[in-house]
Amino acid sequence: MIHTIIHIIVYQLLFLAVYDLFLKKETFFNLNRIYLLVTPILSIVLPFVSLGFIQQNIPQEYFVQLPAVVLEGNVSGLEKRFPWLLLILILWIMGIVGSALLFSYKIFKLIKLNRSGTVENVSGITLRTLPKTDLAFSFHNTIYLGDSISKENRASIIAHEKVHIYQKHSWDLLYFELLRIVFWFNPFVYLFQNRISTLHEYIADTKVAHQNKKREYYQNLLSEVFQTDQISFVNTFFKQSLIKKRIVMLQKTRSPRIKMMKYLLLLPILASILIYTSCSGTKDITQNKEKVINQMPTPPVPPAPPTPPVANREVVEITEVREMDENEVSDVPFSVIDQVPIYPGCTGDNIAMKKCMSTKISEFINSNFNIKVADTSVTGRQRISVQFKINNTGKVVDIRARTKNPKLQAEAERVIAMLPQMSPGEQRGEKVGVLYSLPIIIDLK
Repeated sequence: MIHTIIHIIVYQLLFLAVYDLFLKKETFFNLNRIYLLVTPILSIVLPFVSLGFIQQNIPQEYFVQLPAVVLEGNVSGLEKRFPWLLLILILWIMGIVGSALLFSYKIFKLIKLNRSGTVENVSGITLRTLPKTDLAFSFHNTIYLGDSISKENRASIIAHEKVHIYQKHSWDLLYFELLRIVFWFNPFVYLFQNRISTLHEYIADTKVAHQNKKREYYQNLLSEVFQTDQISFVNTFFKQSLIKKRIVMLQKTRSPRIKMMKYLLLLPILASILIYTSCSGTKDITQNKEKVINQMPTPPVPPAPPTPPVANREVVEITEVREMDENEVSDVPFSVIDQVPIYPGCTGDNIAMKKCMSTKISEFINSNFNIKVADTSVTGRQRISVQFKINNTGKVVDIRARTKNPKLQAEAERVIAMLPQMSPGEQRGEKVGVLYSLPIIIDLK
């Protein structure tokens, strides 16, 4: 879960950086609005996307899937671990509850305003005049104006707020308000809402300025200072920090259409993210039937002899082994290699020796893997992806392990490095190296 949340935050940071660097100053307001609405939710979806055709194009020429081997041991020696995930989940839920209560308080303030003042209908829009205030904002189909606002400014404010209503800007802000409730800890959701709120003002200013003289509209913006209410999902007419930006944007000439090419920056970014998510989630064994070795049912492998309980070992599950011929002999499937690498003590043909090697390696890891290295940092099911090579002299080399916990990673590399000297594989009379991919699943209960 934490890994996914980090991905979401990083993707939102990336999309927001593209907007601020390349798109924010352009006058393609409607396209920018779509961008700001789509990219936050796209960041949430992308970590769960894994495209099969990308996985299939990752080089995985030769492999064999073997049945799982499970060995249970005594885990009484493991120390109790602090439930960090539970604590994080509790804090997250508390934050959601707090954010929801704050949202409810804002709704209450709006309802309270709706019970005061006078109401009139202006071209199908509700205009609510509030007593003894100079508030000026809109929400959905209602414009809220204080009775202290001069008549000269009322006309431009109403025209401005009508644009917000016709363009349904309130729905945009409510959309981000809901994101803020769920992702209350994510600062980029607040930044996205700030950007969309500013963009709403640009859109309304541009529409109104086209209908009236720009100079008069500038004067209306600067002539009075209105109150602003702290309700984040309403469109407030006057924001001191935005006045200068709004005037600068009104004076800006329309961006040439050639600059719309900037939106194409999304394509390489999306492609990179999709490749990353697909590759990071790639299964060690693909489902391409043309490449699977030994698809016929195989007799069950006899269970390993029972081992005495060991205090520093939990449950280690070797789910599958993938074997592929290295580039030293190209386009030679492992299933037809003349002689597979031989684990000490294994005999028989290629199929028998592959089964024997899988069993021996499973037994070796179960006997030597020290689960206790992760006694205070890891709980639940952990997956370690290990790759190593049996080179043309029979030595185990080029060991690489990947997992979220560095201690388990180091332990996996240590154990694989202890594997005994083997007889190398042979093809056409030459000794060749063979690559192995070995997933190790550890269940820390």
